[in-house]
Parts: sequence; C-alpha cells; structure tokens
Amino acid sequence: MRIGTVTGSVWSTRRVTGVPSGAFLTVAFDASPEVIVAFDVLGTGVGERVLVAQGMSAARRFPDNAPIDALIIGSVDETSTTHRNS
Repeated sequence: MRIGTVTGSVWSTRRVTGVPSGAFLTVAFDASPEVIVAFDVLGTGVGERVLVAQGMSAARRFPDNAPIDALIIGSVDETSTTHRNS
C-alpha cells in the first residue's frame, strides 16, 4: 500500500465490461514524480490524502477479475512516524 494525494479526475464515458461504478482519479505520491490513475468507490475528492492498494490486492476487490490495478481503499486522517536509533 502507498499513501498519496488525489490531484485530479479522469473522465471516461466508455468502459470495458467488468469495471464497476466508480471514479478514476489521478494520485501523486510524496517525493516522487510518479502519478497513477486509481479507481475510487469512496467518493474521494481532489486534495485528499489516500491509501492506495495496487496489483492483485486491488483487482480482487471486484468480481469477474475487473481490470483494476490501483484502488483507493481509505482516506488518510493522519500519519505518525517513530524513529529508532540503532
């Protein structure tokens, strides 16, 4: 899983069979130039920080092996990090 920020929407009026109702959103990741398109069923908005599952973990959420390889699975309220000295 990865944490990213929703940066925009992708509009698609035609879809292949098996893609359920939902939105395609662009997601950018901190400290990375990478931007992906993730499928959203939560109603996420631009600017929200999200948790994204990719690969088979995303595809298994839907019946009939929908061709989804990135799925927004949660909205991030806050994160914290504890550093350990070795």
